Amino acid sequence: MLNRPPRRARRTAAVLVPVLAVAALLSTAGCSDGRGGAADDTAGSASPVAARAASPSPSVTVAPTLTEAQAKSALVTPADLGDGWTRTEGAATWRDALLKGKADVPDCQRLLDGLYAEDLLGEPAGARAVTGLDDAEDQAQVRYQIGAYDRAALDASLAWLRTVPDTCGQFTATDVRGGRFTVQAAAAPLPGLGEAREGLRVTVSGDGGGLPAVLTLDFAAVRVGDSALSLTNGGLDEIDADDTREAAEAGTRRLRDVLAGRTPAARPSEAAGTAESPAPSGASEADGSDGTDGSDEASDELAPQDEQEAGAGTETETETDTETGTGTDW
Repeated sequence: MLNRPPRRARRTAAVLVPVLAVAALLSTAGCSDGRGGAADDTAGSASPVAARAASPSPSVTVAPTLTEAQAKSALVTPADLGDGWTRTEGAATWRDALLKGKADVPDCQRLLDGLYAEDLLGEPAGARAVTGLDDAEDQAQVRYQIGAYDRAALDASLAWLRTVPDTCGQFTATDVRGGRFTVQAAAAPLPGLGEAREGLRVTVSGDGGGLPAVLTLDFAAVRVGDSALSLTNGGLDEIDADDTREAAEAGTRRLRDVLAGRTPAARPSEAAGTAESPAPSGASEADGSDGTDGSDEASDELAPQDEQEAGAGTETETETDTETGTGTDW
Protein backbone atom coordinates (compact mmCIF):
# COMPACT_ATOMS: atom_id res chain seq x y z
CA MET A 1 0.00 0.00 0.00
CA LEU A 2 2.92 2.35 0.67
CA ASN A 3 4.13 1.90 -2.94
CA ARG A 4 0.88 2.99 -4.66
CA PRO A 5 1.28 6.72 -4.36
CA PRO A 6 4.75 6.76 -6.01
CA ARG A 7 3.35 4.72 -8.94
CA ARG A 8 0.55 7.21 -9.48
CA ALA A 9 3.07 10.03 -9.40
CA ARG A 10 5.22 8.34 -12.04
CA ARG A 11 2.18 7.78 -14.32
CA THR A 12 1.19 11.43 -13.89
CA ALA A 13 4.71 12.55 -14.70
CA ALA A 14 4.85 10.22 -17.68
CA VAL A 15 1.59 11.64 -19.01
CA LEU A 16 2.54 15.27 -18.36
CA VAL A 17 5.83 15.16 -20.24
CA PRO A 18 4.35 14.70 -23.73
CA VAL A 19 1.48 17.08 -22.91
CA LEU A 20 3.93 19.76 -21.84
CA ALA A 21 6.05 19.13 -24.91
CA VAL A 22 3.05 19.51 -27.22
CA ALA A 23 1.97 22.64 -25.38
CA ALA A 24 5.46 24.07 -25.76
CA LEU A 25 5.45 23.36 -29.46
CA LEU A 26 2.01 24.88 -29.86
CA SER A 27 3.08 27.90 -27.84
CA THR A 28 6.20 28.32 -29.98
CA ALA A 29 4.22 28.01 -33.19
CA GLY A 30 1.56 30.36 -31.85
CA CYS A 31 4.17 32.98 -31.00
CA SER A 32 5.76 32.59 -34.37
CA ASP A 33 2.38 32.84 -36.17
CA GLY A 34 1.35 35.78 -33.99
CA ARG A 35 4.48 37.65 -34.79
CA GLY A 36 4.16 36.87 -38.48
CA GLY A 37 0.43 37.64 -38.51
CA ALA A 38 0.90 40.90 -36.64
CA ALA A 39 3.65 41.92 -39.00
CA ASP A 40 1.55 40.97 -41.98
CA ASP A 41 -1.46 42.83 -40.58
CA THR A 42 0.66 45.89 -39.83
CA ALA A 43 2.18 45.81 -43.29
CA GLY A 44 -1.22 45.28 -44.85
CA SER A 45 -2.85 48.12 -42.93
CA ALA A 46 0.09 50.50 -43.27
CA SER A 47 0.49 49.98 -46.99
CA PRO A 48 -2.55 52.03 -48.14
CA VAL A 49 -1.74 54.77 -45.62
CA ALA A 50 1.86 54.90 -46.79
CA ALA A 51 0.69 54.93 -50.38
CA ARG A 52 -1.70 57.78 -49.65
CA ALA A 53 1.00 59.72 -47.83
CA ALA A 54 3.42 59.20 -50.70
CA SER A 55 0.91 60.46 -53.24
CA PRO A 56 0.22 64.17 -52.53
CA SER A 57 -2.89 65.83 -53.86
CA PRO A 58 -2.57 66.96 -57.51
CA SER A 59 -3.73 70.44 -56.48
CA VAL A 60 -0.54 70.81 -54.42
CA THR A 61 1.98 69.52 -56.92
CA VAL A 62 0.33 70.39 -60.23
CA ALA A 63 -1.47 73.64 -59.45
CA PRO A 64 0.51 75.95 -57.16
CA THR A 65 -1.40 78.85 -55.65
CA LEU A 66 -1.16 82.12 -57.59
CA THR A 67 -0.18 85.12 -55.48
CA GLU A 68 -1.10 88.76 -56.08
CA ALA A 69 2.48 89.59 -57.05
CA GLN A 70 2.60 86.69 -59.51
CA ALA A 71 -0.74 87.69 -61.05
CA LYS A 72 0.54 91.22 -61.70
CA SER A 73 3.80 89.88 -63.10
CA ALA A 74 1.90 87.58 -65.49
CA LEU A 75 -0.05 90.42 -67.14
CA VAL A 76 0.80 91.13 -70.77
CA THR A 77 2.41 94.42 -71.74
CA PRO A 78 2.19 96.63 -74.85
CA ALA A 79 5.44 95.05 -76.06
CA ASP A 80 3.78 91.63 -76.16
CA LEU A 81 1.40 92.92 -78.86
CA GLY A 82 3.91 94.97 -80.85
CA ASP A 83 3.99 98.49 -82.26
CA GLY A 84 1.02 100.78 -81.80
CA TRP A 85 -0.18 99.34 -78.49
CA THR A 86 -0.11 101.42 -75.31
CA ARG A 87 -1.58 101.16 -71.84
CA THR A 88 -5.25 102.02 -71.89
CA GLU A 89 -6.73 105.41 -71.04
CA GLY A 90 -10.04 103.87 -69.96
CA ALA A 91 -12.80 101.55 -71.13
CA ALA A 92 -13.98 102.15 -74.71
CA THR A 93 -17.36 103.88 -74.99
CA TRP A 94 -18.80 101.16 -77.25
CA ARG A 95 -18.89 98.85 -74.23
CA ASP A 96 -21.92 100.67 -72.80
CA ALA A 97 -23.51 101.26 -76.19
CA LEU A 98 -23.31 97.72 -77.57
CA LEU A 99 -22.78 95.28 -74.69
CA LYS A 100 -25.51 96.39 -72.30
CA GLY A 101 -28.85 94.92 -73.27
CA LYS A 102 -31.47 92.23 -72.71
CA ALA A 103 -31.17 89.09 -74.82
CA ASP A 104 -34.29 87.58 -76.36
CA VAL A 105 -32.85 84.14 -75.58
CA PRO A 106 -32.55 83.78 -71.77
CA ASP A 107 -29.60 81.40 -71.95
CA CYS A 108 -27.65 84.01 -73.93
CA GLN A 109 -27.97 86.75 -71.32
CA ARG A 110 -24.99 85.22 -69.55
CA LEU A 111 -22.85 85.84 -72.63
CA LEU A 112 -23.81 89.53 -72.90
CA ASP A 113 -23.45 90.16 -69.17
CA GLY A 114 -20.13 88.30 -69.01
CA LEU A 115 -18.62 90.25 -71.90
CA TYR A 116 -19.67 93.54 -70.36
CA ALA A 117 -18.56 92.70 -66.80
CA GLU A 118 -15.48 90.78 -67.99
CA ASP A 119 -16.35 87.74 -65.90
CA LEU A 120 -17.21 85.00 -68.38
CA LEU A 121 -15.03 82.65 -66.29
CA GLY A 122 -16.80 83.64 -63.09
CA GLU A 123 -15.26 85.40 -60.12
CA PRO A 124 -11.72 84.32 -59.14
CA ALA A 125 -11.43 82.45 -55.86
CA GLY A 126 -8.02 83.98 -55.12
CA ALA A 127 -5.55 86.48 -56.54
CA ARG A 128 -6.55 88.63 -59.50
CA ALA A 129 -4.90 91.28 -61.70
CA VAL A 130 -6.36 93.28 -64.60
CA THR A 131 -4.94 95.53 -67.29
CA GLY A 132 -6.01 97.19 -70.52
CA LEU A 133 -4.20 98.02 -73.77
CA ASP A 134 -5.21 100.37 -76.62
CA ASP A 135 -4.34 100.47 -80.30
CA ALA A 136 -5.36 104.03 -81.22
CA GLU A 137 -4.62 103.57 -84.93
CA ASP A 138 -7.02 100.62 -85.35
CA GLN A 139 -9.27 101.83 -82.50
CA ALA A 140 -9.02 98.44 -80.80
CA GLN A 141 -8.89 97.68 -77.11
CA VAL A 142 -7.68 94.62 -75.20
CA ARG A 143 -8.99 93.97 -71.70
CA TYR A 144 -6.89 91.32 -69.98
CA GLN A 145 -6.96 89.58 -66.61
CA ILE A 146 -5.26 86.81 -64.64
CA GLY A 147 -6.96 85.01 -61.78
CA ALA A 148 -6.80 82.01 -59.43
CA TYR A 149 -10.02 79.99 -59.61
CA ASP A 150 -11.78 77.03 -58.10
CA ARG A 151 -10.85 74.23 -60.54
CA ALA A 152 -14.31 72.67 -60.78
CA ALA A 153 -16.02 76.04 -61.33
CA LEU A 154 -13.39 77.04 -63.89
CA ASP A 155 -13.78 73.82 -65.88
CA ALA A 156 -17.56 74.26 -65.79
CA SER A 157 -17.23 77.78 -67.23
CA LEU A 158 -14.95 76.56 -70.02
CA ALA A 159 -17.38 73.75 -70.81
CA TRP A 160 -20.23 76.28 -71.04
CA LEU A 161 -18.21 78.53 -73.36
CA ARG A 162 -17.75 75.54 -75.66
CA THR A 163 -21.55 75.36 -76.13
CA VAL A 164 -22.07 79.07 -76.88
CA PRO A 165 -21.69 78.87 -80.70
CA ASP A 166 -24.48 76.27 -80.78
CA THR A 167 -26.84 77.75 -78.20
CA CYS A 168 -26.19 81.46 -78.89
CA GLY A 169 -25.00 81.46 -82.48
CA GLN A 170 -27.37 84.36 -83.18
CA PHE A 171 -29.84 86.27 -81.03
CA THR A 172 -31.29 89.75 -80.62
CA ALA A 173 -30.66 92.12 -77.72
CA THR A 174 -32.45 95.35 -76.77
CA ASP A 175 -30.86 98.26 -74.93
CA VAL A 176 -32.51 100.57 -72.38
CA ARG A 177 -33.56 103.02 -75.13
CA GLY A 178 -35.29 100.33 -77.14
CA GLY A 179 -32.51 100.04 -79.70
CA ARG A 180 -32.15 96.54 -81.12
CA PHE A 181 -28.99 94.85 -82.23
CA THR A 182 -28.05 91.42 -83.51
CA VAL A 183 -25.44 89.35 -81.70
CA GLN A 184 -23.59 86.47 -83.37
CA ALA A 185 -21.10 84.13 -81.72
CA ALA A 186 -18.71 81.70 -83.43
CA ALA A 187 -15.92 79.46 -82.20
CA ALA A 188 -12.35 80.81 -82.45
CA PRO A 189 -10.03 77.88 -81.65
CA LEU A 190 -6.79 78.39 -79.72
CA PRO A 191 -5.02 75.05 -80.27
CA GLY A 192 -2.07 74.10 -78.11
CA LEU A 193 -2.38 76.78 -75.43
CA GLY A 194 -2.31 75.83 -71.75
CA GLU A 195 -4.08 72.79 -70.33
CA ALA A 196 -7.53 73.90 -71.52
CA ARG A 197 -8.70 76.78 -73.64
CA GLU A 198 -11.73 78.30 -75.36
CA GLY A 199 -12.12 81.13 -77.86
CA LEU A 200 -15.04 83.04 -79.36
CA ARG A 201 -15.57 85.73 -81.97
CA VAL A 202 -18.63 87.83 -81.19
CA THR A 203 -20.10 90.44 -83.53
CA VAL A 204 -22.72 92.98 -82.49
CA SER A 205 -24.52 94.99 -85.17
CA GLY A 206 -27.43 97.42 -85.15
CA ASP A 207 -28.31 100.76 -83.57
CA GLY A 208 -27.72 99.95 -79.91
CA GLY A 209 -27.39 103.15 -77.89
CA GLY A 210 -28.31 105.19 -81.00
CA LEU A 211 -24.92 104.29 -82.48
CA PRO A 212 -25.18 102.42 -85.80
CA ALA A 213 -22.13 100.23 -85.76
CA VAL A 214 -20.67 96.78 -85.99
CA LEU A 215 -18.60 95.69 -83.03
CA THR A 216 -16.20 92.77 -83.40
CA LEU A 217 -15.05 91.23 -80.14
CA ASP A 218 -12.65 88.31 -79.72
CA PHE A 219 -12.68 86.43 -76.42
CA ALA A 220 -9.98 83.99 -75.30
CA ALA A 221 -9.48 82.00 -72.10
CA VAL A 222 -6.61 79.66 -71.19
CA ARG A 223 -6.27 77.52 -68.06
CA VAL A 224 -2.92 76.61 -66.48
CA GLY A 225 -3.45 74.53 -63.34
CA ASP A 226 -6.00 76.31 -61.14
CA SER A 227 -5.16 79.68 -62.70
CA ALA A 228 -6.43 81.19 -65.93
CA LEU A 229 -6.07 84.17 -68.20
CA SER A 230 -8.95 85.71 -70.09
CA LEU A 231 -9.05 88.58 -72.56
CA THR A 232 -11.25 90.47 -74.96
CA ASN A 233 -9.94 92.21 -78.07
CA GLY A 234 -12.58 94.45 -79.57
CA GLY A 235 -13.25 97.44 -81.77
CA LEU A 236 -15.64 99.02 -84.26
CA ASP A 237 -13.32 98.19 -87.15
CA GLU A 238 -12.12 94.75 -88.19
CA ILE A 239 -10.16 93.09 -85.39
CA ASP A 240 -6.90 91.32 -86.13
CA ALA A 241 -7.21 87.75 -84.83
CA ASP A 242 -3.40 87.57 -84.75
CA ASP A 243 -3.35 90.19 -81.98
CA THR A 244 -5.72 88.04 -79.95
CA ARG A 245 -3.60 84.96 -80.51
CA GLU A 246 -0.36 86.76 -79.66
CA ALA A 247 -1.82 88.13 -76.44
CA ALA A 248 -3.05 84.66 -75.43
CA GLU A 249 0.30 83.04 -76.28
CA ALA A 250 2.32 85.67 -74.42
CA GLY A 251 -0.03 85.49 -71.45
CA THR A 252 0.17 81.70 -71.27
CA ARG A 253 3.96 81.84 -71.37
CA ARG A 254 4.12 84.47 -68.65
CA LEU A 255 1.62 82.59 -66.46
CA ARG A 256 3.59 79.35 -66.74
CA ASP A 257 6.78 81.21 -65.82
CA VAL A 258 5.41 82.81 -62.66
CA LEU A 259 3.77 79.58 -61.48
CA ALA A 260 7.15 77.88 -61.89
CA GLY A 261 8.81 80.60 -59.80
CA ARG A 262 10.52 82.26 -62.75
CA THR A 263 10.43 85.93 -63.75
CA PRO A 264 8.80 86.30 -67.19
CA ALA A 265 11.48 87.19 -69.71
CA ALA A 266 11.10 90.58 -71.40
CA ARG A 267 10.86 90.56 -75.18
CA PRO A 268 13.60 92.57 -76.98
CA SER A 269 11.25 95.45 -77.78
CA GLU A 270 10.07 95.54 -74.16
CA ALA A 271 13.63 95.65 -72.84
CA ALA A 272 14.58 98.37 -75.33
CA GLY A 273 11.54 100.42 -74.39
CA THR A 274 12.48 100.19 -70.72
CA ALA A 275 16.00 101.37 -71.43
CA GLU A 276 14.77 104.39 -73.37
CA SER A 277 12.10 105.35 -70.84
CA PRO A 278 12.85 104.02 -67.35
CA ALA A 279 9.74 105.54 -65.76
CA PRO A 280 6.19 104.72 -66.91
CA SER A 281 4.54 107.47 -68.93
CA GLY A 282 1.78 107.61 -66.34
CA ALA A 283 4.32 108.69 -63.70
CA SER A 284 5.46 111.63 -65.85
CA GLU A 285 1.89 112.70 -66.49
CA ALA A 286 1.06 112.48 -62.79
CA ASP A 287 3.80 114.87 -61.65
CA GLY A 288 3.72 117.11 -64.74
CA SER A 289 7.40 116.55 -65.57
CA ASP A 290 8.74 115.59 -68.96
CA GLY A 291 10.57 112.57 -67.54
CA THR A 292 14.06 113.83 -68.42
CA ASP A 293 15.30 115.01 -65.02
CA GLY A 294 17.28 112.36 -63.19
CA SER A 295 16.60 109.77 -65.89
CA ASP A 296 20.08 108.25 -65.57
CA GLU A 297 19.67 107.73 -61.84
CA ALA A 298 16.18 106.28 -62.32
CA SER A 299 17.51 103.87 -64.93
CA ASP A 300 20.21 102.64 -62.55
CA GLU A 301 17.87 102.22 -59.60
CA LEU A 302 14.72 100.81 -61.23
CA ALA A 303 14.57 97.07 -60.64
CA PRO A 304 12.27 94.60 -62.41
CA GLN A 305 10.04 94.43 -59.32
CA ASP A 306 9.78 98.21 -59.32
CA GLU A 307 8.65 98.06 -62.94
CA GLN A 308 5.93 95.59 -62.02
CA GLU A 309 4.76 97.81 -59.18
CA ALA A 310 4.74 100.80 -61.49
CA GLY A 311 2.66 98.80 -63.97
CA ALA A 312 0.28 97.88 -61.17
CA GLY A 313 -0.11 101.59 -60.42
CA THR A 314 -1.09 102.22 -64.02
CA GLU A 315 -3.60 99.38 -63.75
CA THR A 316 -5.17 100.99 -60.67
CA GLU A 317 -5.60 104.24 -62.61
CA THR A 318 -7.26 102.31 -65.42
CA GLU A 319 -9.84 100.77 -63.09
CA THR A 320 -10.53 104.19 -61.58
CA ASP A 321 -11.15 105.68 -65.02
CA THR A 322 -13.63 102.89 -65.79
CA GLU A 323 -15.54 103.42 -62.59
CA THR A 324 -15.83 107.19 -63.00
CA GLY A 325 -17.16 106.85 -66.53
CA THR A 326 -14.21 108.30 -68.45
CA GLY A 327 -12.74 106.23 -71.22
CA THR A 328 -11.40 105.90 -74.72
CA ASP A 329 -13.70 107.77 -77.11
CA TRP A 330 -14.41 104.98 -79.61
